[in-house]
Amino acid sequence: MILVTGGTGFLGSVLIKQLTDAGHSVIAIKREQSLIPEALRSSSLVQWLDADLNDYFALEEVFAGITQVFHCAAKISSQPSDAKAVFKVNREGTANIVNLCLENNARLVHVSSIAALGPNKNGQPLNEEAKWETTRRTSVYSRAKHDGEMEVWRGVVEGLDAVIVNPSIIMGVGLGTGKVAANAIFDTVLKGLSVYPQGSVGIVDVEDVASMMMQLMDADVHGERFILNSENVSSKKLLVSISELMGKSAPRIEAGRTLLSIAWRLAKVKTWFSGRPSALTKDAARAASEMLQYDNSKILQLTGHQFRPVAETLKNVYQAYYAQT
Repeated sequence: MILVTGGTGFLGSVLIKQLTDAGHSVIAIKREQSLIPEALRSSSLVQWLDADLNDYFALEEVFAGITQVFHCAAKISSQPSDAKAVFKVNREGTANIVNLCLENNARLVHVSSIAALGPNKNGQPLNEEAKWETTRRTSVYSRAKHDGEMEVWRGVVEGLDAVIVNPSIIMGVGLGTGKVAANAIFDTVLKGLSVYPQGSVGIVDVEDVASMMMQLMDADVHGERFILNSENVSSKKLLVSISELMGKSAPRIEAGRTLLSIAWRLAKVKTWFSGRPSALTKDAARAASEMLQYDNSKILQLTGHQFRPVAETLKNVYQAYYAQT
């Protein structure tokens, strides 16, 4: 039996859809308040269970009969106030999953992140052999995802059968009718944007990530990790492409680190008065100025998979959520 954590999330729900389309029965866990996507509510192949990743004994009951686990659940936030929760879910919750996989002899595909690889060095794209280094610029989310990945490596040493995937920024069309947070950059462009950060990012389609996870679960691969990345694109190119799709003026002013440093501080002051958190945090501003690039050759050599071009992913997102607005 297959278990998927974070089943109502962006990636988890797409993965469940691909699994059930292939005829697999799935047990999916979710938070009590999470809503099941309509596309999955009527499926007889999915059994939904409420469970907290940090409640070991509740998870223990879920694991009865489980042989394969896709661990998609995560806490994603750059808000300083969420730091404790980010570590609790991504590190401690993952430790619980690892321990229960060991107890039940279940194979694990763990969703880590390119954030767990650390920063680019010497201007070269990062690969799976990247050495982790903590610096003053390392975000809370990066540290938490790295710690979670270390729990998986600890499990491997103890006999866990596991594979790790490190996706770059996941975008694409989800199962719900509403917009998903992963595509929030479209909302930013829609509101109007005259500046662009000087950095670059890696992007991968959610459908590709789910497909690769399924392939890796069945592959004769053990104790390895794989970067999942379609393309490395500059922030300027990404914003210009989205602006063109949405019929908006493309940003023309480059925002260097100094300007971004000023901007996040102003956003913090605004938060004090409004009481509403800002998406532009210190960690977010730093990430926007980084030149981030990732090497996907390892997964290509293993599977021969052809990733969707970023241009196709962006077009699909626009048509699904914005073409009628």
